[in-house]
Amino acid sequence: MADPMRIRAQAAGDKATVRVLMSHEMESGQRKDAAGNTVPAWFIQEVSATLNGKVVLTGEWGPAVSKNPFLQFTIKGAKAGDKVGVTWKDSKGDTRTDEATVS
Repeated sequence: MADPMRIRAQAAGDKATVRVLMSHEMESGQRKDAAGNTVPAWFIQEVSATLNGKVVLTGEWGPAVSKNPFLQFTIKGAKAGDKVGVTWKDSKGDTRTDEATVS
């Protein structure tokens, strides 16, 4: 299982800015190892975010996203104390979900 995501969510007025640092190797399938063999592709394919259980963001990623990707987005209507959840699913079928409280 991958390391936990680092999620920060800060309210400002009627919006919250969410910053997420995901821990994932993100292999593109283009690189070769020391022996000259192609390293198989392994990358995050789907990302979604929720606010108090309601989906507010979905995205589909590909192999061109960097290792340990950073994601930032703004949610309207969020306030201090709300729960923000972020989930990803990768090309090997692994998933990770983490939550943070808006401050």
